[in-house]
Amino acid sequence: MSKPFPNIKSIIVKVVTDKPVRKTPYQVKGIFMKQYSDEPIIPMLDGSYRNKFLYPRVQVKILNEQIYIIGLHEGVEPVLSIIEKLSTLNFGNITFEINDFDVEQQAEQFVPTNCLLRYRFVTPWVALNHMTGGRYKFLTNQEKPSFLNRLLGQNIIFLAKEVGLKIEDSIFTKVKLESLFPKPVDDNKWGAFMGEFKTNFLFPSYIGIGNGITRGYGTIYGMFDLNAFSFDKEKIKYSDNIQELNPEDESGMEIISASDVPRPKRHKRRPKKFKKKNKSKSFTKHTKKKTKNKKVHQKSGRRFLNDFDIEEDKRDDNIDDNFDDSKFNTEQHHKQQHKF
Repeated sequence: MSKPFPNIKSIIVKVVTDKPVRKTPYQVKGIFMKQYSDEPIIPMLDGSYRNKFLYPRVQVKILNEQIYIIGLHEGVEPVLSIIEKLSTLNFGNITFEINDFDVEQQAEQFVPTNCLLRYRFVTPWVALNHMTGGRYKFLTNQEKPSFLNRLLGQNIIFLAKEVGLKIEDSIFTKVKLESLFPKPVDDNKWGAFMGEFKTNFLFPSYIGIGNGITRGYGTIYGMFDLNAFSFDKEKIKYSDNIQELNPEDESGMEIISASDVPRPKRHKRRPKKFKKKNKSKSFTKHTKKKTKNKKVHQKSGRRFLNDFDIEEDKRDDNIDDNFDDSKFNTEQHHKQQHKF
């Protein structure tokens, strides 16, 4: 690996339960917060580190009715800590016994490569939010792939910079989607796609890209054999999933310069404003009015990262203790959640 890049580690944990898990990532994280509230993983899940880490260092997925916990960089140790204590997950109307864990740890992740690596989306890639979606619908079918390639490249550079990498080289992207017509995602006016892509960047499998990461969207899987990959170009075993980087020979490939994507911005001002205003007044009509405005803001549940066309969903940070999830336990609902 090149010296300028830090050694970003990752961990993937597949939780082996006694029965299929027909839950959402939102619900699983809620149980973690209730049953293991003192664990170091909790601030990684409940939004406490939102300003510190714009890209979530711990991600929870439900894939093939199994729970996956992914830890990146600062999230690796918290994940290792909680799996030592996990024995049951009690949802009230159903309890899952933890039988085992499949653990995979990797080093030297989030690094540009001198070859093209092939990935596929195992959950819908929510590439379009209410702003980019508005621009996308006015493009021709010939322009749309290039637009999506640029979005993907910007997302990749955003992730790299957010974990502390200084990217100087260009990122190459080429998406291959099932359809150029996005499918709507619930009430967020988001647009999602299924398919695959190639890029000159090494990611751990099962992390999320795009919008709705905390809800399980945009989960990727590396289709290449890690044993065939090497940072030494002479040792790479090329195949359909690991290809030589020849942009001139690859039609439809987009080149995104890292210098065109600014560093991620932390949003620190807003909480300070709220604190000052709340302290200056007694609990009168003015306070009630501010609370009402705050609810309107929370209802949308979104924070937009303008520089990267990523819209962050905040609705799953705080779990309602009175939330009745019985209707989510049916197989019909689970299939609807993951239908695409």
